[in-house]
Amino acid sequence: PEHPNLIEATLKLLDGDTVLDTVYSYAGLRSVGTDSQSFLLNTFPVYLRMVLEQGFWPESHLAAPSPAAIRREVELIKELGFNTARIHQKVEDPRFLAWCDRLGLMVWGEMANAFTWNDRAVSRVTREWTDVVLRDRSHPSIIAWVPLNESWGVPGPASDPAQRHWQESLWNLTHALDGSRPVISNDGWEQTTTDIRTIHDYTTEGSVIEERYGSADRLATTLRQARPAHRTLQLDPDANLDTPVMITEYGGISYAPREGERWYGYGTVSSADDYIAKVRELTEAIRACAGVSGYCYTQFTDTEQETNGLLTEDREPKLPIETLREIFSPH
Repeated sequence: PEHPNLIEATLKLLDGDTVLDTVYSYAGLRSVGTDSQSFLLNTFPVYLRMVLEQGFWPESHLAAPSPAAIRREVELIKELGFNTARIHQKVEDPRFLAWCDRLGLMVWGEMANAFTWNDRAVSRVTREWTDVVLRDRSHPSIIAWVPLNESWGVPGPASDPAQRHWQESLWNLTHALDGSRPVISNDGWEQTTTDIRTIHDYTTEGSVIEERYGSADRLATTLRQARPAHRTLQLDPDANLDTPVMITEYGGISYAPREGERWYGYGTVSSADDYIAKVRELTEAIRACAGVSGYCYTQFTDTEQETNGLLTEDREPKLPIETLREIFSPH
């Protein structure tokens, strides 16, 4: 995936021999899918090394400040050693996706979820998510879809059949619009039918990761019994677990927060050495779990209230890029 081989395409509108209009584009031929343990790219297992990308900019909020900044964002993610960006609670600029296509960065496409549960939210999210999938499904860099995250906008699928039905319908709708990619029904927990079992785990100890996911039996027990944020991972206790498992949020370590900051991250360190050691400890612990087929580190940059990025909000690395790349892409 790091070196895509795109097919350049030229489309011409003709009136006899007269060219009325010309459009230049490209195409990418590849397949994505899953087996019982792995994500598959062109039928080969690929370990997903993802980073959470919220795409906030201090000077322009959700819009990148310039076209050059969009390309540089993709380059920086790759330079840090990641092969995938998990776009989080944002529908990204098509120009970002185009650079991912050309530079070789895989993407999880995600919907920005509703704040509350009501008929209006169901109608608008369903309509807007349909538009998102139809707009972006031609990008070869997109390898998975995430219509819901952490039950945001569906606060009670375990007890409310209507919320559960809608969650399941979004999974089915996404497959109906695009049957070529895996769909994660509800990233993090309270999953119904899903193509990848995803877990959000912000423990600060590598030993805890080993205890929870270090063997097939431990992983199965965690999937059946764990209750992150007091929520079950699987809504159906008899759910088929014969799918890949990924830890799609972890880390979130804040390095040397400024005095007076009210919220740092999911753990705080005060020195560069401690920061390197903790990020390495958590990442290597996940990689050592044979039953886990990918991870997503939280997060790429600081945001307005979250100072747990690998980079500042101005895109300045908090550690040498070479050090981070060695942690996230050791081979």
